[in-house]
Amino acid sequence: AVYIGAPKFGARAAAGNSLEDITALIAYAHLYHVRVYITLNTLINDNELNEVEEMIWKLYRVKADALIIQDPGITRLNLPPIPLHASTQADNRTVGKVIFWAQAGFCQVVLARELSLTEMEEIHKACPSVTLEVFVHGALCTSYSGQCYAGQAYSGRSANRGECPQFCRLPFHLIDAEGKTMIENKHLLSLKDLNLSDELEKLLNAGISSFKIEGRLKDISYVKNITAFYRQKLDAIFMRHPEYHRSSSGACKFFFTPQPDKSFNRGFTTYFLYKRSKDIYSFDTPKSLGEKM
Repeated sequence: AVYIGAPKFGARAAAGNSLEDITALIAYAHLYHVRVYITLNTLINDNELNEVEEMIWKLYRVKADALIIQDPGITRLNLPPIPLHASTQADNRTVGKVIFWAQAGFCQVVLARELSLTEMEEIHKACPSVTLEVFVHGALCTSYSGQCYAGQAYSGRSANRGECPQFCRLPFHLIDAEGKTMIENKHLLSLKDLNLSDELEKLLNAGISSFKIEGRLKDISYVKNITAFYRQKLDAIFMRHPEYHRSSSGACKFFFTPQPDKSFNRGFTTYFLYKRSKDIYSFDTPKSLGEKM
């Protein structure tokens, strides 16, 4: 599947797509049985509900396969029969939260990035009827998924409205209780990038059936390199385990060797997959480190 931003109300305000472009993409993707999910994953103001409802009907008519949403208030609208997915922005960290979405009629939940492999497995066992999706590659936020309010407090731009100001990538001084400066001008909240490429088989065994790669606001070389890398990883797993299979058709041929180190990255981490790791920060820079020489 491919996930893309709607014209408005996506968690990347700068990565919206016109209805015309979405229509063309869906028509092309469906030739290969690739599903197209549309993000409407910001919190919605009351005065925007009519516009959101109208947009959802337009997306349904052009055959969008699902909507990824954060705000449960959308379910109170007059919706067409389109599948609903709960965005990671909804802070899906507990069994209870996933059960809530299931009871609300959602068929897929994007789990919070902060979960361990054990926690994911527990959620799958408790909610077997819900398809679980996890991020496997891309940027990490120092806050829990969907729970960052620092940007709004700092600049008036809210991540939950698609306007994250990247507050956690700024440099800070660390000052102790007595006013003494302990650390100067370091990116104390900046995290490395997530890379679970070596953990895909374990994630499958834990009940995860959809892997998500951050791609919005990334250039084409990044998207091509990273998706090709994970495609090859998954195909190798499927060769060993025929019980797993891809949902799309067609063949992927790559005339290059995919290498994640050559794309934008702040260093890689598995984050909390095996409980809390200490090696998750990129204190020196929030920018790409480049390939290690």
